[in-house]
Amino acid sequence: MRGAPTVAIIGRPNVGKSTLFNRLIGRRDAIVDERPGVTRDRHFAAAEWNGRRFWLVDTGGMVPGAHDALNRAIRAQVETAVAESDVVLFVVDVEQGVNPADTEIAAYLRRAGRPTILVANKADQLPADTRHLAFYELGLGDPFPVSAAVGKSSGDLLDRLVELLPAAPEASAEAEIDVAVVGRPNVGKSSLVNRLLGRERLVVAAEPGTTRDAIDTPFSYEGHTLVFIDTAGLRKRSKVADDVEFYSTLRTSRAIERADVCVLVVDAQEGMHVQDLRIANEAWERGAAVIVAVNKWDLIEEKETNTAARGQRELEERAPFLRFIPFLYLSAKTGQRVANLLELILEVAEQRGRRVATAEVNRVLEALVDRQQPPQPVGESVRLLYASQIGTAPPCFAIVSNRPEAIPESYTRYLVNGFRDAWQFTGSPLKLKLRRKREAARR
Repeated sequence: MRGAPTVAIIGRPNVGKSTLFNRLIGRRDAIVDERPGVTRDRHFAAAEWNGRRFWLVDTGGMVPGAHDALNRAIRAQVETAVAESDVVLFVVDVEQGVNPADTEIAAYLRRAGRPTILVANKADQLPADTRHLAFYELGLGDPFPVSAAVGKSSGDLLDRLVELLPAAPEASAEAEIDVAVVGRPNVGKSSLVNRLLGRERLVVAAEPGTTRDAIDTPFSYEGHTLVFIDTAGLRKRSKVADDVEFYSTLRTSRAIERADVCVLVVDAQEGMHVQDLRIANEAWERGAAVIVAVNKWDLIEEKETNTAARGQRELEERAPFLRFIPFLYLSAKTGQRVANLLELILEVAEQRGRRVATAEVNRVLEALVDRQQPPQPVGESVRLLYASQIGTAPPCFAIVSNRPEAIPESYTRYLVNGFRDAWQFTGSPLKLKLRRKREAARR
């Protein structure tokens, strides 16, 4: 998707922008709710039609004339989306007719000068429905009637859309690194992403829960494309009060599932809660590399030389897997050590994709067995015959044994820790599979 054109969906609240977004990408990525104002940030997703790939951007509803902080922030996000887009889909509601807000947004789009398709949504009675004709008065050309909810004319709309896209860029073989920024609500996830990107990419407000969707933002760094996924804060299930928050939690879990790297943001003043450990464990179990970013470090007064190390040791006692995860103490507000996070992301992504030669794997295995033999139960003695790496992202090793079922979990942990001592795999899970020798299985 690097260099692919961008299409922004804009309009006033509750005209069906997110429903259209989901329809055009063919899946339910954006939260859809009858209440206005559910979408607040720009929400990116990759889309494809007739061989053309493009970024589709869902935006919050514009409320011309609103002066509260959240609506001003949403308007700024919409204006940024329009400025960065190659084509704009301006969505209006045929059921409600021409609204004064539609007129103001249309005037803004004429000044912006971007190629625009006026999408007259909720035209459920096509082809007999003619209510879209009233929108000619907006001065944006022919209104294009669709019903996003049931899909009527969505294919025709996509045909028209790809006609307006600029020429396709040359294909690139560069791999992307998906980075999910996760954590509890109001710990500074959006502020951290904004600081990394160097601009106000995401809506930031003092009230917890401002981010509801999981939002993708591509970012080029040191020859790599990092796709940052800013997510809604995960809460305990018992505190997920309504459908919107439930779907936010669901999308955060899905963001973790597809991430290569998860940056767990923790509030330095509040410390690491049980919920933080659950988030880290979920990412770890699903095979993502993990970094713990301790935010708001500038607010910790009278820091001793070993404050961070002591706190980290205490956490590792509660969750031993944290010993393999790097901690970075930073401040999204001041920028302290934020630049180091980009280097650390590249490092753990590289470790997650690292491959070790089979000869080296067997050399390390032999040394581990010489140092400590596997426990020997009654019957045929347990032998570890050979090993090899069978996968990456995360690294996965297979050890062939004559009796894999007789090897206790404690010895498996010993082998995993030995492999880590040899090759580190900093920040990345390491999976080990014990397999039976085929000849033994046939007997």
